[in-house]
Amino acid sequence: MPRADDGLAFMLKYENVAWYQDGVVRILDRRLYPQAVEFVVCKDYKEVAQAIADMVTQSGGPWLAAQQAMVMTAYQVGDQPSERAKAVLREAATSVARARPTTSERMAAVVGKVLDHAESALDRGEAVGPSTEKFVRERVDATYQRARKIGENVVDLLPDKVTILTQCFAEWLIGFTLRVCQERGVDVALICPETRPYLQGARLTASVAHDMGVPVTVVTDNMPGYLLSRRIPDAFICAADVITLDGHVVNKIGTYQIALAAHANSIPFYVLGTPSAENPSIESVVIEERNSEEVLHAMGVRTAMEGVKGYYPAFDITPPELVGAVVTEHGVFSPYALKGYWKDEHAM
Repeated sequence: MPRADDGLAFMLKYENVAWYQDGVVRILDRRLYPQAVEFVVCKDYKEVAQAIADMVTQSGGPWLAAQQAMVMTAYQVGDQPSERAKAVLREAATSVARARPTTSERMAAVVGKVLDHAESALDRGEAVGPSTEKFVRERVDATYQRARKIGENVVDLLPDKVTILTQCFAEWLIGFTLRVCQERGVDVALICPETRPYLQGARLTASVAHDMGVPVTVVTDNMPGYLLSRRIPDAFICAADVITLDGHVVNKIGTYQIALAAHANSIPFYVLGTPSAENPSIESVVIEERNSEEVLHAMGVRTAMEGVKGYYPAFDITPPELVGAVVTEHGVFSPYALKGYWKDEHAM
């Protein structure tokens, strides 16, 4: 049976995102890719949490990394008394969930499922490491399968020849969108803003498209408005770090201004992902503000004079009136009707 990541680019393969093996979690260092292929090796959950905070991995990567940290911790506490093992597992779950504040509620829910499984395994007297590893690998496979279904649903909305403008790095969601286009014979091309200060669009999204044989063009972050005014893209498509149930989209800084330009030029904007039951309204979301020094550098080189100040909110908020549709594995939803997603008894 083919793996759920079959046909995706190198950096979207399970082991090349974040993976537990031989007692450690290996995380592809996306701060360096594609100029270098290096993995950060984490020996405990604290190192995984630090790697997430330090942007070693972004987009969907932290979700895999956090769950792999739980697997590693489960193996490490396997010989300890049950109550002590549970305490360490709970510490691990809290640590990785809080590594980045904007996604902390959803991350807590995700790792909480792994924690629940591990504690139940301890109660049953099972070997907690192997049991948790099997559980997480099944969850990762299911995550990829859901992403493929989202890709299928968004491609249903696209014409047979389409140029997609995206933002930042939508991980396996953009990977499967491109893959489904190829399978269906859709003539697809991609435009990626570079996405400063970490250049995820230029380095990650463009690399995925190129690896998959999709024509891709990188533009600077101040070009999308012009491109949309010229109607060069046919659609603006991105993922989201959080989609609140009241229809707000929290995504990489810069998404809001592209959504404004798309709306002004009648270009559809489709958001890919799962509405967050943990975030019923936008008031529940804390926007992460990172070290201002990060925007004063590009790939380790300072770009501003010493003494110049920086400011770095990592995400922005796009209101529902600018969102054409939220595309999930259960179908296409209006941003004003996202509570309907959770009425499906199979929603996870």
